[in-house]
Amino acid sequence: MKQLALDFGTAPEATFESYLPGVNLHALQHLRAWLAVGSSRAGECIYLWGPSGCGKTHLLRAACNALLAQGAACGWLDAAAPLNMPFDDEWGAAFLDDVHAYDATRQHVAFTWFVNAAAPDDGALRPIFAAGREPPAALPLREDLRTRLAWGHVFELQPLDENGARCALQRAAHARGLHMPEALANYLLTRFARDMGSLMALLDRLDRYAWQEGRAITVPLLRKMLQHELPE
Repeated sequence: MKQLALDFGTAPEATFESYLPGVNLHALQHLRAWLAVGSSRAGECIYLWGPSGCGKTHLLRAACNALLAQGAACGWLDAAAPLNMPFDDEWGAAFLDDVHAYDATRQHVAFTWFVNAAAPDDGALRPIFAAGREPPAALPLREDLRTRLAWGHVFELQPLDENGARCALQRAAHARGLHMPEALANYLLTRFARDMGSLMALLDRLDRYAWQEGRAITVPLLRKMLQHELPE
């Protein structure tokens, strides 16, 4: 199976409505409930874990986007974020994505965010939303950070099954104004790793290529695009 480089250049903004939960409904419901009564749960940590492509980042970004829509500022730290990321008292929440990949410097930043969220100068507690590939106890992180990630609600996420992945592809194509032929969905699910992040990135590239070519997305067009992407 081909492994695809992630590229979220044209992906629609992540929302709770665009997330297909499958067996992960409880995590989705908890996040939505938190946003409904967030001020009364301001000091808690919500940690999502599971393999690549199960929707961890989508849910974090959906929660972040929902808070931004409410007028709240948010902090975001992932494994590629700038190293100098001080905590901002203007934030309504802090988000820590891909914590399993944090180097020592980002672990220090994340721990500082936890300390400031739990004991801010203005006295207003902030929530921490975090995600990684392993449960807190198994993360290759400093002990004080692992402990804090396990303080609140911990949800294990599972990847979508084949039917769920097919539905997610069709919904994503529809959101981009595209028609997903059944043959193309079958091709994607049988020829590529069923990692939804990678599949969505491939759909984004195919969308751009189809626009450039003035054609609908099809298996032949996908093959042509991949052939053109091969290094010479």
